[in-house]
Amino acid sequence: MCGRYAEFASADDLQQVFDLETAPTLPPRYNIAPTQPAPVVLLDPRGRRTLTLLQWGLVPHWAEDTSMAARMINARSETVAGKPAFRDAFRYRRCIVPCSGFFEWQRTAGAKVPHFIRRRDRRVFGLAGLWESWQAPNGTEVHTYTILTTTPNAEVARLHDRMPVILAPADFARWLEPDTSPQSSPHDLLRPADDGSLEVFPVATRVNTVANDDATLITRQDPPRDPQMKLF
Repeated sequence: MCGRYAEFASADDLQQVFDLETAPTLPPRYNIAPTQPAPVVLLDPRGRRTLTLLQWGLVPHWAEDTSMAARMINARSETVAGKPAFRDAFRYRRCIVPCSGFFEWQRTAGAKVPHFIRRRDRRVFGLAGLWESWQAPNGTEVHTYTILTTTPNAEVARLHDRMPVILAPADFARWLEPDTSPQSSPHDLLRPADDGSLEVFPVATRVNTVANDDATLITRQDPPRDPQMKLF
């Protein structure tokens, strides 16, 4: 799954990588958590790519309230086209989630060790997402999104059995365009990242606390060396 991630690219990088007309200068985020707002790329009514803040945790348009948001931060790519909560958004409301890196936890004998996962070239990348608009009884609209997951590549597999879908820039346009028929579905894009494309390293457990949101969260935190270990 993908339960925490970071996005701290500059406005220039966001504009260039996602082919935006303009990109606002946003504060860097190092610990984006479920139900928080974060930047998402989608098509505006003119069909142009725009960057907007949506709330992480999809609320279907038919939901009675927003209580399910925290449970809807991810959608499995294998079943997304058939799930009532996701199928309309998968066909008509796809988006791209800018990401500088994401976190995953490795279970050890004594604890769960957080790891940061990023591209080896450290460039911002795009995760496959879906978005929805939900209207409260008082007329207030809430715009939300979810991140699609797939089976892991070699680097992530040692930590978890799922990873977010990382889109190739060449596939951005196709992913954002709504389907015109079942045959136009971009399901073939929902695949693991290429083996060797990602860098994975342990970080401090400070990331476990949502209130912590600073650059030290993505600093490599190598485990302490065993003093009894012999060096050769």
